[in-house]
Amino acid sequence: MTDATVVREPDPSLITTLHVTYALHAVGLAIGALGAASVLGSFLFGWPSIIAVIVNYVQRGHARGTWLESHFAWQIRTFWYAVGWAALVFLMGLPLTLLLVGFVIWGVGFFTLGVWAIYRIARGWMALRHRRAVS
Repeated sequence: MTDATVVREPDPSLITTLHVTYALHAVGLAIGALGAASVLGSFLFGWPSIIAVIVNYVQRGHARGTWLESHFAWQIRTFWYAVGWAALVFLMGLPLTLLLVGFVIWGVGFFTLGVWAIYRIARGWMALRHRRAVS
């Protein structure tokens, strides 16, 4: 969504909602980085990110026609792209685990996806802080 398509100013409560959902995603990522789980695993299967995605789906209709619409889409896409790419990495590595190469594919693939998720959440949250649409 570009700034030219903004029809109206958003409700301030939606800005707060987005800060909360970005924070939930960040907590999910931090749990993985600082705990026993992986960053990606915590992002995909941890309760903070799952709650954030549910809130995104419930609230995104209220942001239609505002610059916040892009933030709801950004968070939802980040989550589902991470799910899709994680499934692909898992399936690609699975048959190669017998040769032990699969474990390397999993390690590199899941690490890369974790870094990508951190980047996406940070980039989106910074755009929100500057009151800009994210693309």
